[in-house]
Amino acid sequence: MAQEIIGREPEIKEIEALYQTNKPVFAVVYGRRRVGKTFLIRELLGDKFAFYHTGLSPYELQGKKLKEQQLSNFYSSLIKYGSDIKRVPTDWLEAFDALISLLEKKDTKKRQVVFIDELPWMDTPRSGFITALEHFWNGWGAGKENLMLIVCGSATSWISDKLLNNKGGLFDRTTDEIKLRPFTLGECERFYQANHIVMSKFDQVQCYMATGGIPYYISMLQKGKSLAQNIDRLFFEPNAKLKLEFDRLYSSLFTNAEDCKKIVRLLAKKQQGYTRKEIQVLTNLADGGGLSTTLKTLEVSDFITSYIKYDYPKREVYYRLTDFYSKFYLSFIDGKKTTNPSFWQDNLLTPSLTAWRGFTFESLCIYHLPQIKQALGISGVQTESSPWKSRKEKDGAQIDLVIERADHICNICEMKFCEDDFSINASYDKNLRHKLSTFQEETRCKNALHLTLITTYGLKFNEYAGRIQKVITMDDLFRI
Repeated sequence: MAQEIIGREPEIKEIEALYQTNKPVFAVVYGRRRVGKTFLIRELLGDKFAFYHTGLSPYELQGKKLKEQQLSNFYSSLIKYGSDIKRVPTDWLEAFDALISLLEKKDTKKRQVVFIDELPWMDTPRSGFITALEHFWNGWGAGKENLMLIVCGSATSWISDKLLNNKGGLFDRTTDEIKLRPFTLGECERFYQANHIVMSKFDQVQCYMATGGIPYYISMLQKGKSLAQNIDRLFFEPNAKLKLEFDRLYSSLFTNAEDCKKIVRLLAKKQQGYTRKEIQVLTNLADGGGLSTTLKTLEVSDFITSYIKYDYPKREVYYRLTDFYSKFYLSFIDGKKTTNPSFWQDNLLTPSLTAWRGFTFESLCIYHLPQIKQALGISGVQTESSPWKSRKEKDGAQIDLVIERADHICNICEMKFCEDDFSINASYDKNLRHKLSTFQEETRCKNALHLTLITTYGLKFNEYAGRIQKVITMDDLFRI
């Protein structure tokens, strides 16, 4: 390997096993843009490629003769890998026939790895791309025991609809699917160590709240600089790379990017999110299948998450924004007119940054639910997890996270981002007692309720600390 691969142990094991099998493989590797799909495949199998091609971004092409440009790019890749085709193919059937000819010419009966990256970008309107891909695999590839076809894509909804859940010629044809997710806190820590970036766990948590553990984003961090300096360099300096990322990200992934951004901007305003009906009314998007499709598209692409609040009807589905980068951008950059290149360094102690840390820490904890369960000693226990909110208009209550366990216990989780050990005073103790009594009264939950504090450092011991059954710290969230 040219570079060390951080994390991804299950995915590496699966890909290596697929390479060793003596059967045709059609593997789909997908996940959010910038999550490291291409890097993983190239580092594992780059020296074994019989053919490698990357689709052109429609965002960069700006709608000009998309099919022709994609075909011309594919032709260049064919020539690079030894094809004797004399001209640019006129359609995708001809292009894939040329690929078949190339692979047959190079066939030595050893494993042939064909890697096509950003496959969804190649499926331009009315191009016949899917039909040609079906012809390539069903008519030739599925009968080649030594063929390993790997396709990648960041447009996860396209991957889901056109490949994984295809109802046509590719129905049930993919042999394996691997979804790459962002790094966890523990994997980010390993990345920093491998790249000699020195950062406290406290700062690593804040970095995660801005970048979401996206490998491409954290690879931009410079060693020798503080976290605040790095955030200013990436987000607030003139032409900062992540200041310009938002529009590129959505436009490269979604054909209806403006509708997607409308929904994401709305969800950024409320931590627990909105129902579908609320989204339709507040964004003024047309009601119907189009809105449902857009919500599904955002969800399968890991930008939003749907959930049902504890003890709420199953039809009352809420959607919340869970992409950390989008949250950060919409909180501090979108529509903001600051020209201060040192904005983050100059505002570290302001109320707006303090509020952002508090809300975003909740999202970080929920994303690391497996680590929370491990700290509670219940990794093997079946659980259901969701927030809860009282339906009372007056004297209601809200709980960040309820973990309902099969062993008849509910962990009532409070999440607090602090710069020191958290201290419970008389007022907060009263609030906790009110939450528990209101929850029990409204839900009629018969399980034992265990108050659980999830915080950065720990809990100060005083006369109110005994109410907390379990304290989970950020050290627990870093577990692999």
